[in-house]
Amino acid sequence: MTLTADHVARLARDIPDPGFQPVDGMVPITQADYDEIAAELIAQAPKDGLWVFAYGSLIWNPDFDFTDKRIARARGWHRAFCLGWDYRFRGNREQPGVMLALDRGGSCTGVVYRLPDDALDANIHRLLRREMSMRPTAFPPRWIPVETDGGRLTVLTFAMNRKSGRYIGDLSDEQTADVLATACGFRGSMAEYLFATVSHLEEMGIHDRYLWRLQELTAARIEAMPQMDAAETSAR
Repeated sequence: MTLTADHVARLARDIPDPGFQPVDGMVPITQADYDEIAAELIAQAPKDGLWVFAYGSLIWNPDFDFTDKRIARARGWHRAFCLGWDYRFRGNREQPGVMLALDRGGSCTGVVYRLPDDALDANIHRLLRREMSMRPTAFPPRWIPVETDGGRLTVLTFAMNRKSGRYIGDLSDEQTADVLATACGFRGSMAEYLFATVSHLEEMGIHDRYLWRLQELTAARIEAMPQMDAAETSAR
């Protein structure tokens, strides 16, 4: 990889959590909403188990319990930084981030996790709270088929709604890298997210050409930035 932990460290900043960032036409999801969505998904789950397809940060930070995991390929979907804009988690009002999502077309190799049958409700709630904070969501849960070495599965994932006002489908790789090399929020930088995702995929033998090119472009942009000392970095 061209993008390294040293590149990521250069972008580290101490940014406080600004709290919920309103988006036009959207409101915060309530507990009642989470309960309703969770109940619907559990009722729809295949009888052979509820599996979740991970393609980004859920691969390296699933934040839910699971009893099995497998490499899986989803056909008809691909990774894309197309969910905008993030003013809180890995971006801010001056330098917003753009989030990785599953978009139509191509194929995507990731990981599927099987949730424990005896704790579906608790783990689905944890997953929903992590992936959804507003409604109507730009990133709704849906069931898709995937292929694994153990056979074909119908799995739960979160995919981009192209009709949403948050869909950004026209960014070039160069424009995306400009964002990835600069945006930072209270959870960290976009470069950190990219580094963690690509490095974990490579460790599992999954090579995503799109992400590989982005990490090269992002590293080059960080290299071109003037170096700052620790005091300057913390003050940003």
